[in-house]
Amino acid sequence: MTYQDTVNWMFKQLPMYQNQGKVAYKANLDNTLQLAEYLHHPETKFKSIHVAGTNGKGSTSHMLASILQEAGYKVGLYTSPHLKDYRERIKINGKEISKKFVVEFIEQHKLFFEEHSLSFFEMTVGMAFDYFSKKKVDIAIIEVGMGGRLDSTNIIAPEVSVITNIGLDHTQFLGSTLQAIAAEKGGIIKRNVPVVIGETQPETEEVFRLLAKKHHSKIHFADKEIETTFESDLKGYYQQNNIKTVLQTVKVIQNRPFKIYDDHIKNGLLSVVNNTGLKGRWQILQEKPKVICDTAHNKDGLYYVMKQLKDENYEQLHMVFGVVNDKDIQSILPLLPKKATYYFCKPNIPRGLDADKLRHEFMLNGFSGKSYSSVIEAFKSAKLHATKDDLIYVGGSTFVVAEII
Repeated sequence: MTYQDTVNWMFKQLPMYQNQGKVAYKANLDNTLQLAEYLHHPETKFKSIHVAGTNGKGSTSHMLASILQEAGYKVGLYTSPHLKDYRERIKINGKEISKKFVVEFIEQHKLFFEEHSLSFFEMTVGMAFDYFSKKKVDIAIIEVGMGGRLDSTNIIAPEVSVITNIGLDHTQFLGSTLQAIAAEKGGIIKRNVPVVIGETQPETEEVFRLLAKKHHSKIHFADKEIETTFESDLKGYYQQNNIKTVLQTVKVIQNRPFKIYDDHIKNGLLSVVNNTGLKGRWQILQEKPKVICDTAHNKDGLYYVMKQLKDENYEQLHMVFGVVNDKDIQSILPLLPKKATYYFCKPNIPRGLDADKLRHEFMLNGFSGKSYSSVIEAFKSAKLHATKDDLIYVGGSTFVVAEII
């Protein structure tokens, strides 16, 4: 099989959460544990940092990877979802896994995958762990896909567990309260492994303290312990929270046995995009008219992004906006600017919400705009109608951003 044939096969095997949502969710780690045993437990052959959270886990993971790279380490990075190419999910020192490795890994283990009905995500986690093991990384930053307790990544024994924050997202899987979601994400807390909580929240603090106590894990609340921060090339307002989380995490792993100094931290935070290839976080795509995209897609993420958008200078605001069909639209509407022209669109995945339905929901709440047949058509129309002094914002979903980057 060619590389594209291989990736297409993976996408088609079983329902994949990225595309289809709830039907792809598996409520146990049985398959992952079987796969790990079959692959001779690659997850035990490298050190790791495990990163969970509702928002910011991708940025936090990339920042940590960049800092460790600046300190001279060979750093694996596993994240999801990808924006353009599947290989973005698995990197070492910013370089994507080779097409050859992807093809050969699937070909070699295809029979096992089919016999055990492995999901797209399970296969990908297995591939990442096998790759990091074979390439002998010094440490790997492993981002949780969703939740924590039952996520396929949750078979590692990390140096430190990180939980950025807790918000109401994926409630159909993780629970309808912040406490319930915290309990799921807190499932990555391991016995005698320190845990860093990025943001102290009154609803979740006790949940994490009890879990840490149960597992004899030293717990750190980054926003309480870190007072100074550094600048970063990631310019979103929300990154200040992530930077504190990163600094606390670095503090925990320094001399364990990682030698990380202030220059590594400073240079790493200023070179995240260059070192890791991160895209879609308050990314300015062009000027005149200014085009900004951001992958924020829930209430907590959009709160910071819309706050930053208000501080931009422009004549008219154009919003290219699309969401997935399990999104709680009513929770995000109060955050979005009404004094803007909207270009409603459906991301090109089965989970995408129909653009006309999205427009109808917005119109009922006093917004104005038109629906378009695709993200690209919506973006083209926005660029056609925008003057050089206007601003175009593209977002609402990771998958909308992926189509225009």
